[in-house]
Amino acid sequence: MTALPLPPRDYLPHLRSLTEAFAAEAAGDLGNPVPYCGDWTKRDLVTHLGNVHRWAAGIVRTGELSNQEFDVSPGADLVPWYAESAAELLDALDAADPADSCWVFGAAEKTKAFWFRRQVHETAVHLVDLFGARGVAARLDPLIAADGVHEVLGTMLPRVARWKHEVPLAAPITLRTTDTGHAWTVVPGEPPELGAGEAVATVAAAAQHLLVLLWNRTDAQPEIAGDEAVAKEFLAARMTP
Repeated sequence: MTALPLPPRDYLPHLRSLTEAFAAEAAGDLGNPVPYCGDWTKRDLVTHLGNVHRWAAGIVRTGELSNQEFDVSPGADLVPWYAESAAELLDALDAADPADSCWVFGAAEKTKAFWFRRQVHETAVHLVDLFGARGVAARLDPLIAADGVHEVLGTMLPRVARWKHEVPLAAPITLRTTDTGHAWTVVPGEPPELGAGEAVATVAAAAQHLLVLLWNRTDAQPEIAGDEAVAKEFLAARMTP
């Protein structure tokens, strides 16, 4: 079983592959609605991710937080603009020392290593969204999907109070991937956190299913053994921005 998270530079090939897949899928009718993303169309989603890439690239280059302008429209040539955005991010990360200090959010060490991983998962989840705009499922690398689950539980969940979301958990539960062999136990707290304890329920599913479930991108239920009420209440909560 591969240890998570991955070494920072190991994320770069995955990020390159994901951004290339996103650029390819971005072609076509940009007016299609995107499931699970409010009133966004495909154009809104591509614009958002391209701006996020440019914002993150600037942070990686300078180590400092910059203004967030995620909805600035690039004009008509959206797909080439997105490809340029992804290239800018990849160039910035390739030139960066992951150990250098840097602004980050969430419960993470304040180094540039954070952005190697975060942009992989930003892209992976939005690739699922983009495929959903034409009613098909994207296929993520199971290891990357499992690492995305780890990021939600270890980095996003500790920050959830800042987003004014409540995540109820009455007793410890375990989440387990059926395809990669990873498992996490989440224990009660404000907010809940990764820890150790005797789980009252185990949630088991393929890594991608768990990832989209934690990002509230699916209504499909996983396999739950034990106290279903405790597990379902936790899984229904919003743990991400």
